[in-house]
Amino acid sequence: MAALSEYRGTRELTANLILRELRGRYKRSTLGWGWSLLNPLATIAIYWIVFGQLLKVVPPIGEPSGLQSFVMFMICGLLPFRFLSDGMTQGTDSLLANANLIKKVYFPRELLVVSTIGSLLVSFLIELGVLCVLLLMVGNMVLPWIPVGLLVVALTTCFVLGLGFMLAPMNVYLRDVKHLVNIALQVLFYSAPIVYPISLVPKTSEIMGMEVPVRAIYELNPLVTMVSVYRAVFYDLRFPPLGDFAYFTAWSIGLLLVGHWVFGRLDRRIAEEV
Repeated sequence: MAALSEYRGTRELTANLILRELRGRYKRSTLGWGWSLLNPLATIAIYWIVFGQLLKVVPPIGEPSGLQSFVMFMICGLLPFRFLSDGMTQGTDSLLANANLIKKVYFPRELLVVSTIGSLLVSFLIELGVLCVLLLMVGNMVLPWIPVGLLVVALTTCFVLGLGFMLAPMNVYLRDVKHLVNIALQVLFYSAPIVYPISLVPKTSEIMGMEVPVRAIYELNPLVTMVSVYRAVFYDLRFPPLGDFAYFTAWSIGLLLVGHWVFGRLDRRIAEEV
């Protein structure tokens, strides 16, 4: 309760830190905020060429939307993963990047992680807005599902914040964490059905003479559920299955609470270590 009271008194500071992150992100670049759209568009184009044109991945038909578009299918999974990926990489470095500020004055250091994730959230919402426009252009009436989409975005933000709270102080004490995160993200990208449908994952497989429920194990990955929830809302135009929604909610809230606890345990000597 004391921590919550302290956070309530720093709302203006949090807003100013987020604005500072937003203003400094594309400072002195010619295109400015245009890069927030060009970067994901370039990534989408590369994956579309490789997986959509060369490997001929066939996307499922949206139920009940009836939409069948590899580009839309991929974007619905790629955008939340980019938010997660950027949140992990930039959140991990948020304390070291603000070392001078930490040494000068006391304030809740969690705000540095919050401001970093908050600025990325603004970019994520802009990208989702562009996605909604594209979906409307191809005939997917996504407008009634925007409130559900915002609820899913809120849960995703909790998920990313929890990871940021854990990784940022760890990176202060062990600088290798940042490099390990970059490797982990490469594995995580292909561990979720972002550029391929989940139907390509076999339900069972024989390993060392034993029948292993591969699909069931695969679906324990919270990123699989995250991607499925976004696709249900934006691609299929329906509320996510209650089991998936509850599972992702539990992961998001659980990570936020655990991450905040970890940050509190490691916060004591951060000013000395940065």
